[in-house]
Amino acid sequence: MDFGLLIIGDEILHGTRVDAHFSAVKSMLADRGLRLKWVTYLADEPEQIVASLQRSFAAGEVVFVTGGIGGTPDDHTRQAAAAALNLPLVEHPEAAKLINQIGLERGDDLDSPLQKQRLQMANFPEGADIIPNPFNRIAGFSIRAHYFVPGFPVMAHPMLAWVLDTYYAEQSLRARHEHISAQVFGLQESQISPLMVMIEQRFAGVKTYSLPTVGAQLKNGVSVKVYQIELGVKASGAACDDLSPAWQTLVQAVRDIGGEIEL
Repeated sequence: MDFGLLIIGDEILHGTRVDAHFSAVKSMLADRGLRLKWVTYLADEPEQIVASLQRSFAAGEVVFVTGGIGGTPDDHTRQAAAAALNLPLVEHPEAAKLINQIGLERGDDLDSPLQKQRLQMANFPEGADIIPNPFNRIAGFSIRAHYFVPGFPVMAHPMLAWVLDTYYAEQSLRARHEHISAQVFGLQESQISPLMVMIEQRFAGVKTYSLPTVGAQLKNGVSVKVYQIELGVKASGAACDDLSPAWQTLVQAVRDIGGEIEL
């Protein structure tokens, strides 16, 4: 099963904060046998956010969305999600209750302008469900397989893990993705390409890939540049059963045409 990741925030695009979501979400999914299909970075621009969400809602994709669900004027994601679905923003009673509980614990007046401002963070598109936030209890929300969490990794990542374990545990158990790769020396991609085609024709469901790079090796104590190719096979589901024989066939084919493969 594939997932999309939409990362929202001027601070990431401007470089004032380093993105911590991409690698964490990719790893989180991989640990469960799931895959990240795409990632998109957006500024805090309502029109951009609405347009992107309209596309992913229309495509029926499963999407994680980080950032922009706070209560300050530069947070637009809650409003954009509602606009993308042509739904009103409404106060979610459970999310509002959590915010009021926090206020009571602080000794705040629940009728104060400050508390009413905080309650803006309980306004979600009509029909949304909440995503628990173990860090400070300010909930995120989900609607139509889109999961909206804060931009702060310390909050976002546990919330997304909860989403996966709550809604996609069965898919995690069924999912299976495997790959094998090694470095090839002494050949050009044009020489390897026919072998890749042969493997994909012989082993249905197995895909091949290659990535040429220029590395370095020590020869007689001197570092020299060496052209090399990362060559691999990958498969999902039942096709994983064919991965090992496909790889063995590819390795032998590389050696048969004079290539050196570093296993």
